[in-house]
Amino acid sequence: MRAAALVVGLSLLAGPVMAQDDGPPTPFITVDQFGYLPDARKIAVIRDPETGFDAEWDFTPGAVYQVIDTASGAVVHEGKPAPWNSGAVDPSSGDRAWHFDFSPVTAPGKYLIRDKQAAYDSHSFEISSSVYRPVLVAATRVFYYQRAGLAKVARFAGDGWADGASHTQDARARLYSAKNDATTERDLSGGWYDAGDYNKYTSWTADYVVGLLAAYAENPAVWTDDFNIPESGNGVPDLLDEVKYGTDWLTRMQNPDGGVLSIVALSHASPPSAATGPSLYGPATTSASYGTAAAFARAAKVYGGDPRFASYAADLKQRAVKAWAWARANPKATFYNNDARDNSEGVGAGQQETDDHSRAMKALAAAIYLFDLTGEAVYRDYVDAHYRDAQLFAHAINLDFRYTEHAPLLDYAMAPGATPKVARDIRDAWVSGFEGGVGWASQGVDPYNAYVTAYTWGSSATKGNHGSLFGDLARYGLSDHPVQQSRDAAAGYLHYLHGVNPLGKVYLSNMGALGAENSVDRFYHSWFAPGTSWDSVKESKYGPAPGFVVGGANPSYGWDSRCPGVSPQCGKAPLSPPYGQPDQKAYADFNTSWPINSWEVTENSNAYQVAYLRLLVRFVGADYSAIR
Repeated sequence: MRAAALVVGLSLLAGPVMAQDDGPPTPFITVDQFGYLPDARKIAVIRDPETGFDAEWDFTPGAVYQVIDTASGAVVHEGKPAPWNSGAVDPSSGDRAWHFDFSPVTAPGKYLIRDKQAAYDSHSFEISSSVYRPVLVAATRVFYYQRAGLAKVARFAGDGWADGASHTQDARARLYSAKNDATTERDLSGGWYDAGDYNKYTSWTADYVVGLLAAYAENPAVWTDDFNIPESGNGVPDLLDEVKYGTDWLTRMQNPDGGVLSIVALSHASPPSAATGPSLYGPATTSASYGTAAAFARAAKVYGGDPRFASYAADLKQRAVKAWAWARANPKATFYNNDARDNSEGVGAGQQETDDHSRAMKALAAAIYLFDLTGEAVYRDYVDAHYRDAQLFAHAINLDFRYTEHAPLLDYAMAPGATPKVARDIRDAWVSGFEGGVGWASQGVDPYNAYVTAYTWGSSATKGNHGSLFGDLARYGLSDHPVQQSRDAAAGYLHYLHGVNPLGKVYLSNMGALGAENSVDRFYHSWFAPGTSWDSVKESKYGPAPGFVVGGANPSYGWDSRCPGVSPQCGKAPLSPPYGQPDQKAYADFNTSWPINSWEVTENSNAYQVAYLRLLVRFVGADYSAIR
């Protein structure tokens, strides 16, 4: 053991080492800090860092590891940690690792893992059939905090995050190219802030509606009416109330001719109610119209199952058909926001316009959900003519990056009335594409049991989507591998997001109250800005609201290319970590805007939130053996 680690070893006797705001030390024994389902596979990953910011630390596990009941202090299980990959160092994390399998522990309770020789304890965790239920509630409530145009009252938001209605000026939004023309005013109020910025992007909101409805379909029984949002207690599952908030905004974005406006650019301040600048919208586009057609169609199908929403569902159906028809008649209607091409500098932040392939995939998804809703041959014929345009049939290794593109194909393959040959082709491509390096062949490649092909901006979403790929294999029984094995593989990605990673970091904000001792302390968000009462859990009055999924490890992170000369904030070198680290260590809790650009690593996104929820919901409210 290195000299530096000897000092650390003494401190470990008192309990776990906690991660500091921006770096070391991190725990040597990583566990899911929320916990595990009783019948699930349970593996603690023990780590000895060899490269990266924590390389000076040294840890060699003892011969005996124990599971300790924290209530009684009793040892309920003992075993020997097994070296990963014969003791090799994993290049993606820079760590040498061992696995301690404690799957035999199934009794409900609260536990920790102890290295008997070093007397080093892991974070504590729970074993329970309902362990993820509170996490699901917190992560879903993020969409409530992201609502524009609605006062956040303390009863629902909590005292720390109460705020007046924000962006009421959205009711008088004007066309971006006619800011001074009152005749262009539209009521475009409502909807969700997209990410850490407050802008509202139509295509992406439509994707969130589709994804959240998929999460509902995955496990309807767990979506109860008690998530403590304003609609709680109305007899409707709160997730459907939340989705309706987003869908209602999409209806305001639709023109009478069926085309759908592309974006509403909002002003920014902290708290959100302090943002008083004008709201500007972009024109109708092909991508926004196809995306919204898919969202309306899927929502019409779900809400149409409840007689209370009969007229609402009928209206959404008509809107979906009109949006589809407009997009078919206007296949090249584009708008590049915040871009000189359309003289739109300053309108929004992220570029919502897309390329020809992505527009084609949005058309395919819209046709799939319109066929599922209406049963009409015109939509089925479109799917049958274009399904092979999906990259599922050309680049299977990109499955994890393009889950939102491929998931509708699987929905079609399982839909009654789908053309049998097409459905079979889709299922076969899905399964065969997942047998190679990105799927089953990758099991064991990552010591943290959550392999992805690459770490990029938004790697948390990649992890969630990849886990859902395994989850779909389990749900539909598509693979020759046992269903239990598929579920275990999917769970590995959930555990990664819950702390089984080189940083021992739970990639959700402010979750200490739910047992995550090392959750995200601060992240990039216009509301939770530096120096405000919401900046940091540890250092500000309130910290950020709980449950936000942040971007995660991003080895491509860098400061503004003009640093260090452009601003004294730059310092002498980029912040490390995340800069210059092994892929999985390219993360730090920081919340600094330009030119340090923390948004590349820590910004939240509704896309990340949806990917996480689609994975998490598979493990809520059922015995592990019953999860589909």
